[in-house]
Amino acid sequence: MRKLFGVLGCILLLAGFTACGSKEPQGANVYQIYTVSSSETKVEVHQHKMLSSGEDAMLNELVECLSTSPDKLEYKAPLAMGFEILSMDVSDGKLSMDVDGNYLKMPATTEVLVRAAIVRTLTQLPDVRYVGITVEGQQLFDNAGDVVGLMSADLFIDNDGNEINTYELARVRLYFANAEGDKLIGGYREKYYSTNIPKERFVVEELIAGPSVEGMYPSINPEVKIVSVTTQDGTCYVNLDSSFLTVVNNVSTELSIYSIVNSLVELSNVNRVQILVNGEVPASFGSSVFERNLDYVTTLEQ
Repeated sequence: MRKLFGVLGCILLLAGFTACGSKEPQGANVYQIYTVSSSETKVEVHQHKMLSSGEDAMLNELVECLSTSPDKLEYKAPLAMGFEILSMDVSDGKLSMDVDGNYLKMPATTEVLVRAAIVRTLTQLPDVRYVGITVEGQQLFDNAGDVVGLMSADLFIDNDGNEINTYELARVRLYFANAEGDKLIGGYREKYYSTNIPKERFVVEELIAGPSVEGMYPSINPEVKIVSVTTQDGTCYVNLDSSFLTVVNNVSTELSIYSIVNSLVELSNVNRVQILVNGEVPASFGSSVFERNLDYVTTLEQ
């Protein structure tokens, strides 16, 4: 186990240290430094040429980059958001970072971005596979009240395995089933998503993940796998696997269809939706293209 204290003070003694996050560093040992946009709505990436050698020195150098704000307000350094690092331990591929209580003063959405930037930056080091953040020795909880625990770079890679360069906050209206399974209830969801994937796919993924509000119920079989989601000329083509045809919670396939359709047409670039199952339109659908249908929509009973 390696314990590192007074991290920033040690780093400032490095001679010849160049500016972090330069746009086009040349040569080998180039690392990605993830920062928070000035609007605090997404994570941005900048390149930095590593000058240090040795595990501790390299870690300290990346921490300095994460702590250094630019002269111009182009972005915000995730470790310069009003809190301080109390200690860092590295053991068995796990980096434990303890921060002071000011960390909890950040808005929940900003905290998610700060966390993403820290993890994506520090897990590039060969001896760091996971990062865990504690607050004055206590476990960190997310906005839903769940323990955050150890975080890996895989948490911030999209379904196609491509690296994520930015996250943006999406506010989408999703339609889930009521208790009886015969009507849809609309509600808004705010969440950060990778800009490497279409927002239409994000909407379908969130529908499959299910509701988070009491009184709403899944409208789609949670076992459904997405084959593809594309949009052209106002039509969104949603290709799902055959488990979409398996009914859950007494929700008919027709209601599941309009759960997807009504959610997607809330997006400004979608006017109609075609749903495919393994690349084909099932004969049971009765139509190849669907438009918004509010006849199925009801309100959440209080």
